[in-house]
Amino acid sequence: MNIGLEQLGRRGMMFVRKIGGLSMLSVQFVNSLKKLHRSIPLVFEQLYYLGVRSLPLIIIISVFVGAVSAWQAAYQFKFIGAPLRLLGQAVGKAVVIELAPVLSAIVFAGRVGAGITAELGTMRVTEQIDALESMGISPVRYLVLPRVIACLFMVPFLVVFANFIAIMGALIVAVNGVAISSETFLNGFKNSFEFQDLFNGLIKASVFGYIIGIVGCYEGFNAKGGASGVGQATTAAVVISSVLILIFNFIFAVILFRI
Repeated sequence: MNIGLEQLGRRGMMFVRKIGGLSMLSVQFVNSLKKLHRSIPLVFEQLYYLGVRSLPLIIIISVFVGAVSAWQAAYQFKFIGAPLRLLGQAVGKAVVIELAPVLSAIVFAGRVGAGITAELGTMRVTEQIDALESMGISPVRYLVLPRVIACLFMVPFLVVFANFIAIMGALIVAVNGVAISSETFLNGFKNSFEFQDLFNGLIKASVFGYIIGIVGCYEGFNAKGGASGVGQATTAAVVISSVLILIFNFIFAVILFRI
């Protein structure tokens, strides 16, 4: 019993410590924005490295997300007797509002968030970050700022592509698997499409991108214990980012899409 309470207390302290550390790093990030102009080349480098190189993976995943969404929606429509002409409407709403932003962010967290943590964690355990500090270079401005800015902008950029590719994947399945015309599917999608839904999805994606960037940097900065410590920090970054993405997704759903 005492051991269980001790473990619970230890985990609670770790949680509070992480929240405090993330908050502190966020404040330092905001303060470093005043010198953003000095980091523009680094930002563009990270935009390409973190975002553009993630595009092929996002495209592959989005095709199958759209395809399975159309197939499952058609199955449910037949089960409840709903007309298949509403398939485009249902799939479009699901993709634009939920599937594209959330799944793209989680995939981005797995690829990019893990990469950020591994890179910065390696720099921490090999004392490269300490060397930057000894030379009077701010690690937050030099390392955190470009990566978080890149995540902040590239996740919405990737979500736009994910929306388009997922709808195309759904269209292919609708025409060839469900046997409804492309005109019927696209008309249903157009009739239900609202720019506000797209805007809300991109707002969510920006927040998700910030979460991925700041968590990845925090875990990398606090890695210790050599290669095994970097591995543990990388795992923690992906898990924490994914959980926070799902939590904030629910918060956005309550705020932006009132019943």
